[in-house]
Amino acid sequence: MSTTEETPHAHIVRMQAVSKLYMQGKITVTALDRVTLEVDEGDFAALCGPSGSGKSTLLNLVGGLDEPSEGRIWLENRDLAEYSRSQVARVRRDRIGFVFQAYNLVPVMTAYENAEFVLRLQSVPDAERHERVMAVLQEVGLDGLEHRRPDEMSGGQQQRVAIARAIVTRPAIVLADEPTANVDSVTADAILDLMQKLNREEGITFLFSTHDQRLMARTHRLIYMRDGRIERDDIRR
Repeated sequence: MSTTEETPHAHIVRMQAVSKLYMQGKITVTALDRVTLEVDEGDFAALCGPSGSGKSTLLNLVGGLDEPSEGRIWLENRDLAEYSRSQVARVRRDRIGFVFQAYNLVPVMTAYENAEFVLRLQSVPDAERHERVMAVLQEVGLDGLEHRRPDEMSGGQQQRVAIARAIVTRPAIVLADEPTANVDSVTADAILDLMQKLNREEGITFLFSTHDQRLMARTHRLIYMRDGRIERDDIRR
């Protein structure tokens, strides 16, 4: 595309004719159907649409958690197909933050340890690691709860730990699957305030999947999906 050639760093994510097929017995299920999409650096964008429309599949492909059946995906101008498995793992660790609807916290770790985990993998020095983890836990409203394990926390608190873990590394992009689905309205608003602040002040790109009208109302861009395809892409800057 000419726009990509003129501004090679404008798109943090680019998908070209990406399909994802699954087999259910002898039946082929098309989860994504030749999706072409560009996500710009600094976007605050949401994928919306009914369950089964392909939102989570798209996030998993962008995040390198799955591979496309067809098509190509670029992250920061590099084709993910060119990476080895270990390189993809490093990209996920260093450049992508994940927020899963099911939290995916380590149950034997405290809130502090869950948020700290990726920084340990990155060999961040002890003092810096402690400062960054405590600051982000305070930002997401968990100050004073850092020593609690997931089973000692509410669903909303666990989601806030998951968000802290995703943003503590200040990644290039955060992929969030229904990030406000299991929290109350006050907590959801606080989380969205935080994410908007990080987007605005740190330049972190956010790509959500959501049914939450509160989140959809705050995004710069709404990408409507149905039956594995993009129906409409509304940019509202």
